[in-house]
Amino acid sequence: MRSAWLKIVIGVVLVTALGALAYRSQGAIHLAEFSWSRLWVEVAGTRKSFLLAAVAAVYLAYFLRALRWRRFCRYLGPASLGDVYGPTLMGFAAIFVLGRPAELVRPLLLARKCRMPVSSMFGIYVLERLFDTAATAVLAGSSLLLFQSSLAAGGEWEGRIRAAGGALLAGLVVFAGFMVYFQMHGADFLRRRLAGWSAAGGWRGFVATQFAAFSDGLQAIRGMSDWWAAVTYSVLHWGLIVFIYQLVIRGFGGALGELTFSSAMLVLAFTMMGSLVQLPGVGGGAQLATFIALTRVFRIEQEPAAAAAVVTWLITFAGSCLVGLPLLIREGLSVGELRRLAKAEAEAETHGTHVNLPGSTASRGGESGEGGGAR
Repeated sequence: MRSAWLKIVIGVVLVTALGALAYRSQGAIHLAEFSWSRLWVEVAGTRKSFLLAAVAAVYLAYFLRALRWRRFCRYLGPASLGDVYGPTLMGFAAIFVLGRPAELVRPLLLARKCRMPVSSMFGIYVLERLFDTAATAVLAGSSLLLFQSSLAAGGEWEGRIRAAGGALLAGLVVFAGFMVYFQMHGADFLRRRLAGWSAAGGWRGFVATQFAAFSDGLQAIRGMSDWWAAVTYSVLHWGLIVFIYQLVIRGFGGALGELTFSSAMLVLAFTMMGSLVQLPGVGGGAQLATFIALTRVFRIEQEPAAAAAVVTWLITFAGSCLVGLPLLIREGLSVGELRRLAKAEAEAETHGTHVNLPGSTASRGGESGEGGGAR
């Protein structure tokens, strides 16, 4: 019974996503000759073997992400790969269902499953996002700087591409230097200075919580071996994501099938920036950013570009739901419960603390009890 219900839910979500993208794109295209019937023809004509391989690769990418998280946990205590992989899939499924506010749910699920402090999980979450942001900057900067030959544009715009790529990589170097300095000298100083802010609540409590999480996350990296492990996992993960994008794009054939690995790097960089604006169960920014990259940068026709944007988003963003949603149901977590957890955590952070879940251990900062409300 649950299986049939789940299939219906997933089907409705996918149809809604397709319809929402069509509705949103109609206002962005502004071309009377755009053919919606041709868009569906493009989707139907894809090479299914490429798409199936991309779906399988997505779950391998989540596996690499779980390996990296487990490595970050090594100084907190033992954590089995299963205890990390399952909540990872559940967390990303929650993001798909509820949108960006559900980002706060994944560290809570990991804390409960791994039986570790919630504050430490949020610290690792901040560290993970830093490495992902750095990877996006490297992808965008490298593709903009090194692979202009694969772009359709030229002249003055190509010069701006080189400047943008250089700025991204320069900013990354500066931020990496800040991270090293903060870990060596700034963490204890800022913790002392912000100690009173946690009790103050409001925006001060939120800032104190974020800095504490940043400091806790950096404690997962205590030597060069930790740095190299984190970088290696990040390179493998994001390299695989680029390969997934190339698989999906090439699955459409035609002009899309001619795009190279470096082209897929740039499309991914656009998509990651667009994914910051995501509607619950619909997405939005990611598809639009992919569409813009394909049409404006690589001069792909609009119908195949729109079709590729839809399918890429469904595989990479919604793919986690195939396993993540059944796991959430097995854990007894409804959409309403996930929304409540995200809201409770957001409120707790304004008081300089975190919520707590049954099964996670007590941690610094006076976290709330089983009910999930902030003190």
